[in-house]
Amino acid sequence: MSQPLPGTALDQLFRIARTYNAFTGEVSDETLHQLYELLKFGPTEANTTPARIVFVKSAEAKAKLGPALSEGNFKKTMEAPVVAIVGYDMRFFDKLPVLFPHTDAKPWFEHRDEANLAWVAMRSSALQTAYLILAARSLGLDCGPMTGFDNAKVDEAFFAGTPIRSNILVNLGHGDPASIFPRSPRLGFDEACRIA
Repeated sequence: MSQPLPGTALDQLFRIARTYNAFTGEVSDETLHQLYELLKFGPTEANTTPARIVFVKSAEAKAKLGPALSEGNFKKTMEAPVVAIVGYDMRFFDKLPVLFPHTDAKPWFEHRDEANLAWVAMRSSALQTAYLILAARSLGLDCGPMTGFDNAKVDEAFFAGTPIRSNILVNLGHGDPASIFPRSPRLGFDEACRIA
């Protein structure tokens, strides 16, 4: 039976963890492999796992990404050691014979209209982005997720000719504490939840 994590782990994943606006250090390819090996186990709808990730590290790749960024996100993203472009595969159902082998799940999705498929794929890839953030934090990295970018430009630069569409960017590295603002308030349990 699983045991609760110690408080120090909960701090690292949630309570003390922050969204950073500046980063230092390097992130090795090995760490990115470790990150994926953790995040891939998070649940998605019918194990569709639609997220497709480009880890942008090189100057050439950052030059391709730059024109898609909003003004407020440009500097911090260009200076981050790694930027994860989390996209979603609109043909995610092609992988279901492998990913969901105990039943023929591909027909559940393959004839749906594009808007419905996009909803399914975006929803599960957003879940996978959250797993990426938690996996990164568990490996000692800090994160800066954002949606302030031109999706069409990112898709043209990184996913042209594929059924993949961009969803969220996540800057990765070692966060500079001077770059964060005081923590914003959160809703209390009674404001956000009810027990029925």
